[in-house]
Amino acid sequence: MNNPFHLAFPVHDLAAARAFYGGILGCPEGRSAETWVDFDLYGHQIVAHLAEGLSRPAVENEVDAHQVPVPHFGVILTMDQWHALVERLREAQVTFVIEPYVRFKGEPGEQATMFVLDPSGNALEFKAFADFGQIFAR
Repeated sequence: MNNPFHLAFPVHDLAAARAFYGGILGCPEGRSAETWVDFDLYGHQIVAHLAEGLSRPAVENEVDAHQVPVPHFGVILTMDQWHALVERLREAQVTFVIEPYVRFKGEPGEQATMFVLDPSGNALEFKAFADFGQIFAR
């Protein structure tokens, strides 16, 4: 097993974070307090911390003719997990910042990807590789 990562990030509303991460994304909830909640994001610990007055600067970088929000975080899934998540997000009527598509088609590192925002404006990328050996391909 790879070492799971830990990420703490700001949210403006813990109930909205629970509805998005726990409800829509299906992340089991771990420990919590009045100002934070842990989630299991595919085996990784992410922690939503309440941050009153949260604001986000709009920063984007062009990648493969798309405007990728920066910063962002996410996880690399299997193709089956990725397709299932696409369907779950569509069923929940989540707006995609970048619609699901295959990036770098026919090149090293070909990957399926999509971007969404959580209710606090945190950008998330979910991607998948047909061949995990291509994750760091040049």
